Amino acid sequence: MVTTSVAKRTIAISEVFGITVQGEGALIGRPTVFVRTGGCDYQHCSWCDTLYAVLPEHKSQWHSMTTDQVFAEVQRLSGDKPILVTLSGGNPAIQPLEDLIDLGHQHGYTFAIETQGSIAQPWFAKLDHLTLSPKPPSSKMKTNWHRLDKCLDIVRLQQHCSTVLKVVVFDDADYAYAQEVHSRYPSIQMYLQVGNETVGNVDLMKGLQKLEWLINKVTTDRWNSVVVLPQLHVLIWQNRRGK
Repeated sequence: MVTTSVAKRTIAISEVFGITVQGEGALIGRPTVFVRTGGCDYQHCSWCDTLYAVLPEHKSQWHSMTTDQVFAEVQRLSGDKPILVTLSGGNPAIQPLEDLIDLGHQHGYTFAIETQGSIAQPWFAKLDHLTLSPKPPSSKMKTNWHRLDKCLDIVRLQQHCSTVLKVVVFDDADYAYAQEVHSRYPSIQMYLQVGNETVGNVDLMKGLQKLEWLINKVTTDRWNSVVVLPQLHVLIWQNRRGK
């Protein structure tokens, strides 16, 4: 049961929007409401496409909202009908989201999160879907394998939580990194996603050529267990916010 203290606990929110569809990963195409939190422990990722939810200079645009306020907005956007709620960021793992998950579950909502696996939270065990997306070399970030292991340990025995790995691939070095991730965690379903190289207008033809390149890499290597995906929302809406 969610207690009165929930109303006093605040979450840094960049935006809440939807209904839209999930644009990437294992839940691609699923109708969802997005709860995008503000703040990230990776502030220097070279290809971040949501800097407005990451960098401290955008903090004045974020809203300090209680769990009840966030969930009320989710209910409004969904017409009070249970739906998948996608917790995003920034890095949503730095925010106190356990009470939101509990409250939503009480009303029939399900929750998915995508995080780079740099921070492990006990409340991951309450999620319905967990996507761990460690950053490849092109991001200029370095993977802390111990922390990623801890994230997986939390959900390892949670059969209700679907857990997958996803690596964004821009080049050969990223592809090799994805193979390394797969070799470390061979029992976990792996998704590969073509990187979004621009923050503004997207060169769709270049993106499709990169997707073909990645597909050719996977099929040539007979990496038959992996799933290759585009960013659906980029193909449809490019980099527009709230989509």
